[in-house]
Amino acid sequence: MAEVVAGSKAPLFTLEDAEGKSVSLESFKGKWVALYFYPRDNTPGCTRQACAFAGAFSEMEKRNVKVVGVSKDSVKSHAGFSAKHGLNFTLLSDPEHRVMEEYGVWAEKKLYGKVSMGTVRTCFLIDPEGVVRRVWKKVKPDDNARLVLEFMDSEADA
Repeated sequence: MAEVVAGSKAPLFTLEDAEGKSVSLESFKGKWVALYFYPRDNTPGCTRQACAFAGAFSEMEKRNVKVVGVSKDSVKSHAGFSAKHGLNFTLLSDPEHRVMEEYGVWAEKKLYGKVSMGTVRTCFLIDPEGVVRRVWKKVKPDDNARLVLEFMDSEADA
């Protein structure tokens, strides 16, 4: 499968959100989308990343950016995670990691010498026409929201 890179068309998908409703990438057409893939709800890094995006919500809105987080966690897990941390953006469940594989973020990972398959923390910024404009691979949880805003500001200045 081809790697999803800046300049390529974002692969379309439909997944369930924290309320069990189907959400497709196409439903965000006309808006920028910060599509980020993260390993797991309620882990320290993933919680910091989600809370940073939640804290940047109004700044994202000003720039016409919708934030969408995707992990293999269940709809129920997302609902609890979202409620616990007051998340104000969409979380999608990809339990079979089908979309993660399409985006190339389901990969071999090493932890303490043990190799397993898992989600590589990655963020794709997709423009209103559905083209990937920027990819942050192995993005740090605390930096992700700020990097998206900085990119949007640099685009506005260009």
